[in-house]
Amino acid sequence: MSAVKEGLIHRRARRLGLVPVVGWIAALVLTASPAEAAKVRGRLEGFRLLENPVWAEAKNPERQGYSFREPVPTVRAEFRRPYPHIPKEVCVAVLASTPQPAKSSAILVRVGGGRTTPVTLVTTPGTKLVFQNTDPFKHRLYAVGLKTFTPSDTGRGATREWTVPEAGVYEIRDEAAPSLRMWVIADPMVAGIAYPSMKGEFAVPVDEPGEYRVQAFFAGKRVGPEVPVVIKGPDVDISRAPLKLVDEKAAAKAAKDDAEGGGDSAK
Repeated sequence: MSAVKEGLIHRRARRLGLVPVVGWIAALVLTASPAEAAKVRGRLEGFRLLENPVWAEAKNPERQGYSFREPVPTVRAEFRRPYPHIPKEVCVAVLASTPQPAKSSAILVRVGGGRTTPVTLVTTPGTKLVFQNTDPFKHRLYAVGLKTFTPSDTGRGATREWTVPEAGVYEIRDEAAPSLRMWVIADPMVAGIAYPSMKGEFAVPVDEPGEYRVQAFFAGKRVGPEVPVVIKGPDVDISRAPLKLVDEKAAAKAAKDDAEGGGDSAK
């Protein structure tokens, strides 16, 4: 994305009073946190073994899809499997022990290039989302099984608002682009979230001291362990014990599949 285009998106978001979620960001803050807010810093591992449900469905031969991917011996095994772009597909949330208020600012979700940014979003119920179409054609977003967010045209550059209802998991799809899928996890305990870097590093800002739990989410589900943390003032660093998003047995099986050249093939 060019600096000019990104600047236009930021200015439009400010005019609309939104908190933008832009491109390949390394972190997202739901509310404007004070400078003294503590951060929970950590690191993710095993995220390359996560599989996006869209990919899993695409390689199913019963769906009559097509794949031109073939194992290449000169490519390292760890890169032969498609893996998620975690700066927008994995959301790390810090969960409080008591319910948190709904976010006062709306969150901007960009829709373009066959995906949303972000893909996974964890927030409190009552938060307003504003979907902005950055494609040159219309989109018809809807929430699966939800009558309050049904398919409706959103033209080029247009926006559409939706307020996250009660606690639960909501899957957003698009009639105009069937492969587009987004997950919104509504949890009243959300105190802060962040999106990791491609190295898996994250820093979640939290305004108040107290006891919290750190949990990663991917494709609408919890992944990896829930880690308790206590914030008393300065930043808390839990990176010495990385959050492993995939268990060891699954990792070993995936490595074996890669070594045999079958990690991408449909069965």
